[in-house]
Amino acid sequence: MTRLALPSVIAAALCAAAPLARADVLLIERSRAAQEMDLPRRGESMESVERRFGAPSQRRAPVGGSSKAQPPITRWDYPNFSVYFEYSHVVDAVLRQSNALEEGVKPVASRSQ
Repeated sequence: MTRLALPSVIAAALCAAAPLARADVLLIERSRAAQEMDLPRRGESMESVERRFGAPSQRRAPVGGSSKAQPPITRWDYPNFSVYFEYSHVVDAVLRQSNALEEGVKPVASRSQ
């Protein structure tokens, strides 16, 4: 009886791990797609981004800006990516979620908690 149980346990473990392996592959594929995609580059101006990609579907209000150490950060959303600006220049551009169920990296809990 135990000889039959061991292969079943191994098969169940492999089936349980399969979705995790597929998730890793999807993340790698999306990372490669981001590298190949023409996204706004760091330091590019708002005017240049709008000229190259058109008007964003949504412009978010700036956050921060209360001091030089915390400059205003503005986000523009396009259908496939978001662009983050410090003052009026790009600091980063990131791909949007491919679907509502996709999960990204979990935020790190602060040490004060």
